Amino acid sequence: EISCSLVGSEMCIRDSTYLLYFAIIFLERYDDMKNKNTVIITEEMINSDPYGYTYKEICDCVGEKKARALMHALYKEKPQKKYQTMSIDDIYNGGDTRKYSFKLKDGYCIETVCIKRKTGVTVCVSTMVGCPVGCIFCASGSNGFIRNLTPSEIVQQVTLLKEKVNRIVYMGMGEPFFNYDNVIKSIHILRDRNGLNFPTDGINISTVGPLEQLKKIREEHLKIQLTLSLHATNQRTRDIIIPHMKGYDINKIVESVLSYSERHNRKVTIAYLLIPGLNDKAADVRQLGRWFREKNVLINLLQYNDTANCNINRPNKQQLVAFKLRLEAAGLEVKMRESRGNNIKAACGQLVSNTNKKNKQISSKFTDSNLRKPSKNKNKQNSNKFNSQQKQNSARNKKHNTSHS
Repeated sequence: EISCSLVGSEMCIRDSTYLLYFAIIFLERYDDMKNKNTVIITEEMINSDPYGYTYKEICDCVGEKKARALMHALYKEKPQKKYQTMSIDDIYNGGDTRKYSFKLKDGYCIETVCIKRKTGVTVCVSTMVGCPVGCIFCASGSNGFIRNLTPSEIVQQVTLLKEKVNRIVYMGMGEPFFNYDNVIKSIHILRDRNGLNFPTDGINISTVGPLEQLKKIREEHLKIQLTLSLHATNQRTRDIIIPHMKGYDINKIVESVLSYSERHNRKVTIAYLLIPGLNDKAADVRQLGRWFREKNVLINLLQYNDTANCNINRPNKQQLVAFKLRLEAAGLEVKMRESRGNNIKAACGQLVSNTNKKNKQISSKFTDSNLRKPSKNKNKQNSNKFNSQQKQNSARNKKHNTSHS
């Protein structure tokens, strides 16, 4: 027991041991609060951007009655402008594919794609304005990285659609895991039972595989589907295709993805964009077999969709089928992804907004310390390096075929 007495306005504590003990406890809890970056949510914050909060966060702030009424208005009724922080700027129709252009409050635009399938509607959402990764086959990074999307801006790409969706893929503009916290928060909001109540099984994140974030997602209590954009079987080739991921070891990335699969008992997808003369050699087939044979893995073969970034040889269907058969012979499960939305520039790798080029602020910088922002000269060097490599491989293959004939 602590015996205390008041002397004037001061509290005298007779046992200094207890004082030291309570001081240590206080400091530990203070450090915990700092580490969690605790933010006090106010009613004003919720009213200004309600799509950015879970039911629990809203309930803790305004009470159960108001929280239930607000969640019903957000997710069960027709979208109301007073709750929105973005608007539909344009809609492009392409048969079974529809592309939405959303205008954000700061004037930037993002693109979102809806694809109608036999099993329902899939929405492909963006996570950034622009992209810092710089894949040579993708137009999303042509204006560089501008900023991350907020959880609310990600969620509204689903709630403001005219279609009812049953599958959400984080495969639009941006690298989801370089906006990790906001992406994970958006998933918690989407799957909130008092809101949209979207099933986690229907959510898929596609990533180029930053290692720190792969380790974090492994420990999350979210059994989402995971897709790794791999596109190569060795470091040199991957550095050409995804030049701004040079600091990340390809073998460690594959190891981390397989670890996620085992931890959550989930089949992971490996996205592999076939580029004739660059990543279609016998050595590539052997390495893919070593990594993924008898693993819970699906190889998804992709075909390049035309962009203005660089001149890539687009494989024809015969080449895709031939490579697929070689992979299956190596003991792998393989599927060829059908490309949709080419007629409205909505296919994989084609999402970009020209509006962002006009509005881009010179001071915008990507803050991730592990990622170097590319310069135009570096992009040109990477493109030239890729074109040279592709020509050399094509010439080598041609010479090889001639000698055999």
